[in-house]
Amino acid sequence: MTPTAHELLRTTAARLAPDPATNPLVPRIADGSAQVRTIAVIGLEQWHVIPADRRSFQHLSRRAAEAKDLESAAFFDTLADGESLARERLTPLLDACEVSRDEAATYEPQAGCQAYPSYVAWLALNGEPADVVLALTANFEVWGRSCAAIARALRDHYGFSDAACGFFDLFAEPAPDLDRQALAAVQAGLDRGRVTAAHLRFGRLVARYEEMFWETVARGEGDGRA
Repeated sequence: MTPTAHELLRTTAARLAPDPATNPLVPRIADGSAQVRTIAVIGLEQWHVIPADRRSFQHLSRRAAEAKDLESAAFFDTLADGESLARERLTPLLDACEVSRDEAATYEPQAGCQAYPSYVAWLALNGEPADVVLALTANFEVWGRSCAAIARALRDHYGFSDAACGFFDLFAEPAPDLDRQALAAVQAGLDRGRVTAAHLRFGRLVARYEEMFWETVARGEGDGRA
């Protein structure tokens, strides 16, 4: 029996969920033992991730619209708009970390942190939009939990203002409209026979590349490069 969109979203997220205990960095931020510079590096890397992801989501939206997949197009439009808002909220975070505009402009991003947006760009070119919806949505809960933990820690241990925490708050907050759009996109994909087994492969790689992001920043703190 073909699963419903709700069932497929739920089981895909369950199959791809990583063990939170394996994250090498978020627990250190959560208990206040990470350096402020490490938080700055997260922001500097995101300064490059965000515009790349925004363009990828815009391309996915165009591809979906051309294929008459309006449900997926709406989902990716919302993601692209969210990246624009995330970029605005990143500036107060970098200010709180005492990152100058010159440093933000000249910072050299690390390959391990930029693997995620590079793969999202690959998905934008090659992935069936409904499969990409599944792969990305499966990872959002994990990313959201990490952002929520960091936002709490920045207030409790680092004395950051609400504005400085706004980037992480954005991703930590529930997104019921986006959830509804994901559900509609996956159901439409199922109805049209556009969901393939590739969404699991896509999702595994998305999850692994996010793990690489945290590992790379954590390694930089460990050897003094953060």
